[in-house]
Amino acid sequence: MSRPPVLGVDPGTRKCGVAVVAEPLGAPQALEIIPTDQFGDRVVELVRRYGVRAIALGGGTHAGPVGGLLRGLGLPVGIVDEYETTLQARARYFAANPPRGWRRLIPRGMLMPPRPIDDYAALLIAERYLLNEGAT
Repeated sequence: MSRPPVLGVDPGTRKCGVAVVAEPLGAPQALEIIPTDQFGDRVVELVRRYGVRAIALGGGTHAGPVGGLLRGLGLPVGIVDEYETTLQARARYFAANPPRGWRRLIPRGMLMPPRPIDDYAALLIAERYLLNEGAT
């Protein structure tokens, strides 16, 4: 039986990536990039819709202001190291969205995604939280 999901958050100044992830790890239930001025309302909707039990917040530069807002929801908030999430998020993006046409000839390490990938960074943050949670 699976436990309720975790909300992963990649905090930013203009936008935040979010991902709703449940155990066992598999496809995320939600992947979004939310403008910060709409972040609070949208997160409340996601928490209610998916029955989120905890929040995994990336410990990046904008974690303080975003964390304050998230703590107001009354859920446990865990800070997760964001080390190399951008690089790994790019790899996850291309695994889910393989390059097509001439772009498939370029080594993936040299490709840049055609859109922001904060949602994939949030996915990695949620997965790290779940993996470390099981170790404690």
